[in-house]
Amino acid sequence: MTAVAPRRRASPEKTRPSVFWPAAMIVVPATGWFAKIEIEGGEHLPREGSYVLAPNHYSEFDPVIIAVATWRLGRAPRFMAKESLFHVPVLGWLLRATGMVPVARASTSAAAKQTLAQSNALVAAQRGVIVYPEGSLTRDPDMWPMRGKTGAVRLALAAPEPLPVIPVATWGVQEILPRYGRVRLWPPRRRVRVLLGPPVDLSAYTDTTPSTLAAATDAVMRDISILLGRLRGVEPPAERWNPAQHGQRETGRLDS
Repeated sequence: MTAVAPRRRASPEKTRPSVFWPAAMIVVPATGWFAKIEIEGGEHLPREGSYVLAPNHYSEFDPVIIAVATWRLGRAPRFMAKESLFHVPVLGWLLRATGMVPVARASTSAAAKQTLAQSNALVAAQRGVIVYPEGSLTRDPDMWPMRGKTGAVRLALAAPEPLPVIPVATWGVQEILPRYGRVRLWPPRRRVRVLLGPPVDLSAYTDTTPSTLAAATDAVMRDISILLGRLRGVEPPAERWNPAQHGQRETGRLDS
């Protein structure tokens, strides 16, 4: 599988002056010291319109890789962020200025209304959002995607027309920052691969009952696992790691 540098026209949200411009001038070159990012499947990320990008999560550094890859593909990287962070001075302003999306943590009627409002806002603004469906770093011993949370599909299915959920896998970031480890400064420009797949087929999931959301989430995690298997050159496990079955607490959870 040969990586091809993405060559396509940037979306208006990247070409229009914004807070992302000065941030990109700092973050992109700094990331280039650590990682040589190779992107495949970039054609699956819409140049315009709303979407949910769903990556695997196995290093505290992989959000930086996903942000840079998204920017290189012509879109502004916006993430789901803990709602409490929006109340932190300066940081809260920056999150709001860049259009980050506060996460609805609880499965309540208020959270459902919040998710609906967020989804409609994404459609109205023609923005995408990056949502880690695992909610925290994978607890799988071999760093395969673990059981997913329903936040990504809840957001996608709440729109008047379901938003495309685009699976993406990265591999190689663990050589820069191992899970729960320390940053490795040398050697620089370690190879990191990013592989995007076509939108997950969610046409069979027509309601938002808990069982439907769980099944839709499993379909998303399956596609992410397949992409990661292609990057690693091995078959992903048939069943995803469930921390609850192994007495593990899922820290840093971003959705339910």
